[in-house]
Amino acid sequence: MKQEALETVRLDRWLNAARFCKTRSQAGELCRGRKVKVNGKTAKPHTFLKIGDRITLFLHGTYRSLEVTGLAQRGLPAKEARLLYREDRPEDRFSGEERELIALAAQAMAVRPRYKGRPTKRERRKMDREKSEFHQENH
Repeated sequence: MKQEALETVRLDRWLNAARFCKTRSQAGELCRGRKVKVNGKTAKPHTFLKIGDRITLFLHGTYRSLEVTGLAQRGLPAKEARLLYREDRPEDRFSGEERELIALAAQAMAVRPRYKGRPTKRERRKMDREKSEFHQENH
């Protein structure tokens, strides 16, 4: 079978071919859940993509910004699927100082202990102590 050059591809097929979703049904659900935007507009599964389109995708709790660099209708091996898009890394948009602040904020969020229900008096004191230590280090 001869591989013909594609001009447009359905969004759900492309998400499946680029390996963002395991099945076309999952890709459709992602679109219907309003988690995919094409060129800034919320996209439906039947939206047609062309090379150069910008996709914003909310997947697994994070936003991903992509530019379509290739089109495919069917699933591809992982190496070939990565050639279908170019991803904008959020880190590339920030200066070194801003990156440090973002990393520090992420670290502070990770350090916070998770208590079940309301904290006891002892747990509250510990949280207050850690909070004041954090502020003293950063000011």
